[in-house]
Amino acid sequence: MLQGDGPSTGDGERRARRARMSPVGRSLACWLPAVLILGGLAFDMATPPSYTAAPFFSAAPLVAAPLFSLPATALTALAAMAGESMVVTYRSAAQDTHESVTEIATVFVVALLALAINRVVRMSDAHLASVRDVSEAAQRAVLPAPPERLGGLAVAARYVGARADARIGGDFYAVQDTPHGVRLIVGDVRGKGLEAVEAAVVVIGAFREAAEQEATLEAVAGRLERALQREGGRRAGIDRYEGFTTAVLAEIPAGGRSVLRVLNRGHPAPLLLGPDGGLCELTPAAPALPLGMSEVAGWPDRSDESFFPAGALLLFFTDGVTEARDLRGRFYDPADKLRGRHFPGPGGLLDALIEDVARHTGGAPADDMALLALQRPMGE
Repeated sequence: MLQGDGPSTGDGERRARRARMSPVGRSLACWLPAVLILGGLAFDMATPPSYTAAPFFSAAPLVAAPLFSLPATALTALAAMAGESMVVTYRSAAQDTHESVTEIATVFVVALLALAINRVVRMSDAHLASVRDVSEAAQRAVLPAPPERLGGLAVAARYVGARADARIGGDFYAVQDTPHGVRLIVGDVRGKGLEAVEAAVVVIGAFREAAEQEATLEAVAGRLERALQREGGRRAGIDRYEGFTTAVLAEIPAGGRSVLRVLNRGHPAPLLLGPDGGLCELTPAAPALPLGMSEVAGWPDRSDESFFPAGALLLFFTDGVTEARDLRGRFYDPADKLRGRHFPGPGGLLDALIEDVARHTGGAPADDMALLALQRPMGE
């Protein structure tokens, strides 16, 4: 059951909302109610008795309601009432009694309205926080954290949800050690909500089984294609015909970890960061449509083979990274931002990338981000 007054629910959302503001916006939100009250006092002293400062005192608690806690909003309302009372007392000889009572009643009613608005906002924030908690729990169940070491490789993964949308996203990753080497997949299901999560679960389940059994990445991709076709067959509406999943599969063979095979199905290209600061974008030799679109066109899957040097970092991500925009609408370019930099390991790389995207957007990303990184140890 939701608890609207819980300090860890609505209060957390309010702090998050203020954190998304610019530093100037946060300062303005913090001081504007006090500025309005002081401005009302100054306005009354500087103007003839026929002018009223009631709008200043009425606005102060309304500004505080969505941004402050209930006690702070109540304190602002009391300060506004006290300011209006001082003004009315000061002008009592020059102002009609009915006008004075009307002004005090106006500020009082608006103050009560501000308290009601604060309550509604707190309940809404508590509900949103609960929805996000459920979403994050579901996401963790679908995307458990991989082990830090797998098949002799260092591994790290991160999932960053978009604050602007509490719905569960369709971004996913999976990595496992198989008889054929370390195999992984990173992808993004079209759309959001439970249907996207269901499709992601289907892809992850099919991948985990196929990665153990199939001898090649091409055969793994074929199994995923058939699994999505079966999933699409049970759906209704537009998702039955337009559902698809962008994905990139990769394999580091057990017999030679200096070899990297990548099969890309319409997904952002992974990046290979060398130990010397060099960066290589692993774009596919031939573009391919996403998974689930075999009815549109058919072609044989072909993986691309690259050299995976010792100490190098391999980075996979979803389009929440490449489609992150700054205030001018410019997209984030991970290859440009990461080239020439050095990172302590896959976890450090992902943490630095998340911070960099946050700086670029001025806050949380507009879309979910699934990130996976691997590093081949030095000396192999």
